[in-house]
Amino acid sequence: MDLKQIKQIIDLMRRSELTEFAVEEEGFKLKIRRGGNGLPIVSTGRGSASPFAIVTDPATLPVVAPAAGTAPPFPAAAASVVPPAVGAEDEAGVTYIKSPMVGTFYRSPAPEAKPFVEPGAKVVENTVVCIIEAMKIMNEIQAEAKGTIVEALVESGQAVEYGQKLYKLKQG
Repeated sequence: MDLKQIKQIIDLMRRSELTEFAVEEEGFKLKIRRGGNGLPIVSTGRGSASPFAIVTDPATLPVVAPAAGTAPPFPAAAASVVPPAVGAEDEAGVTYIKSPMVGTFYRSPAPEAKPFVEPGAKVVENTVVCIIEAMKIMNEIQAEAKGTIVEALVESGQAVEYGQKLYKLKQG
């Protein structure tokens, strides 16, 4: 697969509802997934001689670091991505527990079990608030802040993106 084909796939993803694309050819793997900010996250592999680095931080997108002696896979103009401004909906003394990964959100440890936290629950930094399933691995997500849960912003079983707000938390 060449750079032109990869660019065509990314362009197709931008124009459609497609959120993930993966292909594996002899000695080459490519996975493109739409990040929380709508930009593609590209992961490739060609053994140890891959011309691309694996990108895991959407803040660095859409630039993918090329190996020495190769041309960058995206034009330099695409690197000028401006992060969104802080919204006016942010309230004083309120913070959000955000998803540290892409996956499936679960409010409880089992379908019939009671949720880890409910609105009104007091949490500390290491309180488990939910599970996010990613690649068949159940990841316990901690509050990472002290306060009171105001609202759950995601339904159990819903797909979540990196950085997506999961819970509204009143600090204190």
